[in-house]
Amino acid sequence: MTLDLPDLAAMQAFGARIAGRLEAGDVVALSGGLGAGKTTLARAILHALGHEGEVPSPTFTIVEIYENLRLPVVHADFYRLADPREVGQIGLDDYRDGAALLAEWPDHAGGFAHECTCLSVELETAEEGRRAIVEGGQAWLGRMP
Repeated sequence: MTLDLPDLAAMQAFGARIAGRLEAGDVVALSGGLGAGKTTLARAILHALGHEGEVPSPTFTIVEIYENLRLPVVHADFYRLADPREVGQIGLDDYRDGAALLAEWPDHAGGFAHECTCLSVELETAEEGRRAIVEGGQAWLGRMP
């Protein structure tokens, strides 16, 4: 499925639709080039889940945890990983237990498309705003945003 996201309001509405369908164990894999809107979409999802305040980009911390929401969320940015095996050193599986994962640069972590709970969102710049190419794993059938 392809969605046009012409402005920030459209990105926020898309994030709210994802948040409304998000369940513990889900992965939202956010791909796209620098400046494509991955962190903007992650912020929209987190705010729709009830987070108030700033959402820092986890580029340097790699992982940020949000626990006091409708469901716990792990927001990870794997851009700085040099090798997917580094994910094991982060202890990502420990963080993910009972939480949803928002994963920026998922390819740097070895990818998550093989997981049936993965919603892949590829963001790209368009003439106006952004375009999202969305594919859901088996667990997303019937609840695509």
